[in-house]
Amino acid sequence: MMKETFTSKVNRSLNLDYADRNKIWLSNQSTLRKLVGILGMLLPVLLFTFLLIDTNHTSPLQSISHYYFTRANSVFVIVVSLLAIFLLIYKGKETVDFYISSLAGIFALCLTLFPTSNISSVCCDVERAYSITIMKESEFRIAFHYLSAGIFLSCLAYMSAFLFTKSDKRVEERSKEKKFRNKIFRSCAVIMVLALLVIGAGFLEIIPADIYEGNQITFWMETIAVESFGFSWLIKGESFFRDKAPISTA
Repeated sequence: MMKETFTSKVNRSLNLDYADRNKIWLSNQSTLRKLVGILGMLLPVLLFTFLLIDTNHTSPLQSISHYYFTRANSVFVIVVSLLAIFLLIYKGKETVDFYISSLAGIFALCLTLFPTSNISSVCCDVERAYSITIMKESEFRIAFHYLSAGIFLSCLAYMSAFLFTKSDKRVEERSKEKKFRNKIFRSCAVIMVLALLVIGAGFLEIIPADIYEGNQITFWMETIAVESFGFSWLIKGESFFRDKAPISTA
């Protein structure tokens, strides 16, 4: 047997099939899941790194969405828009998969169409030099942004907990890999829900404002949530812990 080359390994990982010239790469569900997972996990890292390199700003902003008002705006809009598109074209195995992922995709787009609150209220703020955009204040826009973010992450948590865990086989017939994957899916969903609850506690001032805002808790909770959903989608895309191929007895 010939040793598999690095290129062939990458092609197999990305489900690149050149045998059928009429087949579109993104038509593969597993590929979509991997891309959603990778983009989700890279989002906070890319935003923080871009702003660090561009302005030497070394601490995270109040939230992931606040990067919209910085030079990292393009990164935020592109990545979130790609996530939205991939979620909208994702079909899944059943109708409910399509509708829940489409709902998540629609509200992901809303995150870019209805940005969150301004970083600064003045132009060329010396204390917040990384802020380059100011929008007219709108309570509706900000409230709808929060609602969109909540629905977006809630849909992804639901998919991880209830859709990714489904199987055509009865529980006792499932492979140990599938059972382990289901534990990961449910754990990721629980983490996402807990992160949303912490953010909600901050908005309701259950957590004191000086502690909540002073430690950028919204950013860290959002980061934990998107890392969890991204990892969940990577697992669903069979990047890790896939079922072992049956041993041939021939």
